[in-house]
Amino acid sequence: MFRLSLLVVLTLFSSIYWGTALGQDLKVGYMDTSRVLKEAPQSELARKTLKEEFNPRDQKIVKMQKDLKKLTDKQERDSKVMSKAENIKLERKIVSLKRDIKRAKEEFNEDFNLRRNEELAKLHKLINKTTVNVAKDLKYDIILSDNVLYNSKRVDITDMILKELQKLKPDLKSTSKTSN
Repeated sequence: MFRLSLLVVLTLFSSIYWGTALGQDLKVGYMDTSRVLKEAPQSELARKTLKEEFNPRDQKIVKMQKDLKKLTDKQERDSKVMSKAENIKLERKIVSLKRDIKRAKEEFNEDFNLRRNEELAKLHKLINKTTVNVAKDLKYDIILSDNVLYNSKRVDITDMILKELQKLKPDLKSTSKTSN
């Protein structure tokens, strides 16, 4: 993996060197992926979509936890006045509810993570497509992102990408509702 990365970097620098030596200007840009993911309007839309989709299940788990709290409070408060059979029945109910809550949380987390990853994949695809379009329109030779040690403001095209994504916001809204 290291050798491959080194080869890519060496190839990039040799192309820059030879391109510049031959009188060709190389136009390089940089896009801050994490900033785009945070600030893109589609990110907020994805967050809202996930919240709307998973809020009912989250509320159900919260209700189950409140029910469990009521049962455990009842057990602590009334255990001395209840018969042994009632106490055993209540204990079984508590254990069963704890198991149901655990299962519901695990299913919730698994489903939420799957959906979040789906939304992130769609967002990454849109960001990549938008970045390529901006790069082609502005005649960039190469766009870098992630793991760049330094970049000047002169090569940073993050704001341009965000502006293009802002223009696409209505399109994404209509497509996300029809694809769900």
